[in-house]
This record gives sequence, C-alpha cells and structure tokens, in this order.
Amino acid sequence: MTAHAESDAEPGTPGAQAADEEDEGLYEDARRARWTATVTGALLALMGLTAALMKVGGGVPALVPAAYGTGSAVCVFAAVLGARGRTRWALWLMILGVMIMALGDQFD
Repeated sequence: MTAHAESDAEPGTPGAQAADEEDEGLYEDARRARWTATVTGALLALMGLTAALMKVGGGVPALVPAAYGTGSAVCVFAAVLGARGRTRWALWLMILGVMIMALGDQFD
C-alpha cells in the first residue's frame, strides 16, 4: 500500500492513525522552519543595524554603514517572508543580506 491508500482508510483503522501522526509531524516541521527563519532573519537584521550605527560615528566611508543598513533591510524582509511560510526565499534573502553586509565590511 502507498501512503495515499493509507490516508484514504477509515478513521478507525491503524493506517489512518499513522497518516494523521505523519501529517502532524509535517505541520510541526513546517512550524519549526517558520520560527527558525523568522528569528534568524530578525537577529541578522538586528546585528546589521547595530553594526551600521556603530560605523556611522567612525571615520569610515559612507558606503560601509549603507551596506550594513541595506543588508539589514534585506534580512528584515527575509524574516517577514519566513513568518509567512516562504522559508526557502527567506533563506536565500538572509544569505544575500549577509553577503551585502560582508561586502560593506570589505570597504572598511
């Protein structure tokens, strides 16, 4: 039997209970992925904003805090997408945000 045949079974059968537990596990994995993407994006955005504010007062080119701020904004957008369930897009945007911040650090 395939998983689809087991999910079509009557509610009282063991196959239906296993399918319900499997579905519940998938929902839990998706919920965990959303929380991870949201929290990670928010933390990266907070670190980028902090770095931008620290660099503003120093004698560095204006491109450095602008890069940190832009990378931070990208990470905020990633956190929003992660909260809405778009975790793959959120992951790639977090990577892009960190790369922008690293590029700004190269100009320091």
